[in-house]
Amino acid sequence: MSAYTVVNLMELDDVVGDRAPGLNGRFARKHMDSRDLGVSHWRYEPNLRAPASHSHGEQEEAYVVVSGSGRARLGDEIVDIRQWDVVRVAPETVRGFESGPEGLELIIVGGPRPEDGDGQITDSPWPDES
Repeated sequence: MSAYTVVNLMELDDVVGDRAPGLNGRFARKHMDSRDLGVSHWRYEPNLRAPASHSHGEQEEAYVVVSGSGRARLGDEIVDIRQWDVVRVAPETVRGFESGPEGLELIIVGGPRPEDGDGQITDSPWPDES
């Protein structure tokens, strides 16, 4: 492992592609040569709710709102988020995001995780859809 790594998030490929129109995501973990950290960038077009929510078995995450605003689904709650909010989410907590009228841009920092990842997609509805 090297002493440091420099990765430009905007130079990484969008991993979402056509699977979720209006949503772009870039993952830097494999490019960083880090033992414990993953960093990603997500951009939501205005008024877009991500098509899926997820949780983790082991990985804790922190989400930093770098521009825009929106709402975060955190388990059975929905909270408003705005620029420069930092949202820490425990592994087992289901999380999902929805952008406001100006869109939403997030930097996500993830802690250690199993080799093949531990994300678990859920099809359970948001609390306001129940």
